[in-house]
Amino acid sequence: MFGDLMGMMGKLKETQKKVEETKKRLDTVLVDEASTDGKLKVSITANRELKSITIDESLLTDREELEDYLILTLNKAIQKASKVQEAELGAVAKEGMPNIPGMDSLFK
Repeated sequence: MFGDLMGMMGKLKETQKKVEETKKRLDTVLVDEASTDGKLKVSITANRELKSITIDESLLTDREELEDYLILTLNKAIQKASKVQEAELGAVAKEGMPNIPGMDSLFK
């Protein structure tokens, strides 16, 4: 019993370390997004840190239009980055979970 418990604790600590390593790696994974007409481009990490913004000259004359472009494009980029992060961290967590009856149904 205690051997199983110690094994599970060890596996959980190993998984926690892998999760932290994955989080650091996700700082280097870039997610690019552009407005539908390509006038605004953003690049963020999978951890949702903004890395770059490219704005077409034509957007600089209309503040409201630029704000709309930023909101729409950044939200799409954040959604993509969140999906990448969830998939990566979910895979690491699932891989490292101890074999507890009924727990596998939580990760489907």
